[in-house]
Amino acid sequence: MNLTRQRANEIFDKVLKYSTADETEATVSATNYALTRFANNTIHQNVTEENLSLSVRLVSEGRMARVGTNKLDEASIRQLCEDALILTRLQPPDPELLRMPGPQTYRAVARSFSETAELTPQARAEAVAKVVVAAEADHLTTAGVFASGSSAYALFNSRGMQAFHEETTSEFSVTMMNETGSGWAKKTAPYWPEIEPLELADRARQKALASQEPKEIAPGRYTVILEPAAMLDLLGFMILDFSGLAVHEQRSCLTGRVGQKVFGENINFRDDAYHPLQTGAPFDGEGIPRQRLPLVENGEVKNLVYSRQTAHKLGAQPTGHALALPNELSEAPLNIVMEGDRSSLDDMIRSTERGVLVTRFWYIREVDPYHKILTGMTRDGTFWIEGGEVRHAVKNLRFNQSLVDMLNQVETLGSPQRTAGEESFEMVVPAAKIRDFNFASTTKY
Repeated sequence: MNLTRQRANEIFDKVLKYSTADETEATVSATNYALTRFANNTIHQNVTEENLSLSVRLVSEGRMARVGTNKLDEASIRQLCEDALILTRLQPPDPELLRMPGPQTYRAVARSFSETAELTPQARAEAVAKVVVAAEADHLTTAGVFASGSSAYALFNSRGMQAFHEETTSEFSVTMMNETGSGWAKKTAPYWPEIEPLELADRARQKALASQEPKEIAPGRYTVILEPAAMLDLLGFMILDFSGLAVHEQRSCLTGRVGQKVFGENINFRDDAYHPLQTGAPFDGEGIPRQRLPLVENGEVKNLVYSRQTAHKLGAQPTGHALALPNELSEAPLNIVMEGDRSSLDDMIRSTERGVLVTRFWYIREVDPYHKILTGMTRDGTFWIEGGEVRHAVKNLRFNQSLVDMLNQVETLGSPQRTAGEESFEMVVPAAKIRDFNFASTTKY
């Protein structure tokens, strides 16, 4: 279901026709998402979902409410606006509520590709078939997802704002396993040929074969090499700590630390919606252009992100990182780019006398939000390194580790790459070699 700027304008004109509020904001979104799922070496699900929806936020006499629908005929839009106004009048006044922003200028980003939007179920099935053949050749069982789709998003308001973004998405995730070992790989991209499903499948296959008959090692502090997916899923738990409101309300591990050196000298990352490996709109949930913003430089916390409301409250400048109103979190950086170095994974392994190589983590939970202590487990490829070589698979380990401490113990960084995991959104991050990573207990598999 395609959404053009013209079609979004037509819908917004109808909203304005029936809204009698002081200010009116409308977001129109369209998604077309298709998924091919496979397990036990067989495709067992192929689905397609199309949706066109409208969300209206009204402001009247300092009160605000939002309602939504996926019925876009004129009568339904009229009813939506009437319901929204009733709900708005039932809300308590918000003395901190700002006027909606006016027109903005946006930097163009090209993230929509016809090859991805037009990817057929047949093409996805053929790719999966090749993956199954590769798995069966080594007596492995495979499972995963091959998905693709397109989306468009428009944000308009009665003060003249007109923001529009469209992009495509694709994802391939694959797990291969036998009785005693498993391997995993995943990638996402707006341009689906960049995913290279067979390459991902081969990576998962090699890890599954190398993971057979894992040995147990004692819990303790080890040098670890975290592949990018493992690094990403840990970093994801720190993203909300860079919210200006979270720091102000002392909910962040960075409270009282802005402007201080909190991490190691080699830690640098920023929020950068315009990086060539990033995705998403060049504007935030209020329609403000996203800024390219350094968050950590040489270990020092340089900046926080601010919505308009948080910025006004704290005497700062908005950075284009607001979430759509109303919300409880206010703002978040969603386009993380962590700088790295030129070290390859093989280089890190060769430089390690004794350590653990981790493919990914799962079931990560926050134990202490102020010290950023996380717990979770390794999965789908955990290996013992000795004498600069991978010697054998090890049984999965549970970790209990402060993320702040970990980012002070990074010895080596790899080349940043667009990375997908299972516990966090996509980022551009490197692999990392880290000393004294705390594994608290072992498992039986």
